[in-house]
Amino acid sequence: MIIKNVSNPITIVEPKDYPKDNLDEFCFVGRSNVGKSSLINSLLGRKNIAYTSQTPGKTRTINFYKINDAFYIVDVPGYGYAKVSKVMREQFAQMIETYLTTRENLKYVFVLVDFRHLPSDDDIMLIDFLMHYQIPFSLLATKADKISTNQRKNHEKRLLEALSLPSEIEIIPYSALTHENKTRVLKKIEALR
Repeated sequence: MIIKNVSNPITIVEPKDYPKDNLDEFCFVGRSNVGKSSLINSLLGRKNIAYTSQTPGKTRTINFYKINDAFYIVDVPGYGYAKVSKVMREQFAQMIETYLTTRENLKYVFVLVDFRHLPSDDDIMLIDFLMHYQIPFSLLATKADKISTNQRKNHEKRLLEALSLPSEIEIIPYSALTHENKTRVLKKIEALR
């Protein structure tokens, strides 16, 4: 898939404002400091379409990026950022849960986890949530450039065990720095449309 054009994001807080053009949607979700904005910029081949910051927790809305006038990449707020108030964390959680459980256009979820570390309790809760609601997903193991080739299988095994995942759940190492597996993710999206 060649990305020819990307719209500026449609920024949403309320479900009533979701796009009405009935296009497929592919959601990217993960902890606040997992590199989600960098990954989206890498995937879309744009430097700053998704806002990146040294301070986690900057995404506070659901952002819909229309790709090639054919489908959406959806960026939801990151979870688990301690410096955001408890009320705001609960609002983010409700916003994400409502989107994931009610949006008929949602085709697939890419869950971002930091390849270098064991998943957090929040990561585990999200995976359990997706499995409970039978929402199809893959794991994108970010910051893959920081893991040596020799250590990859070890890290994948640790992720599978920590998350109690069935073996058919795909783990895709991804590097926003080197664009490793960008083509693989785009092909997956194309195959699911």
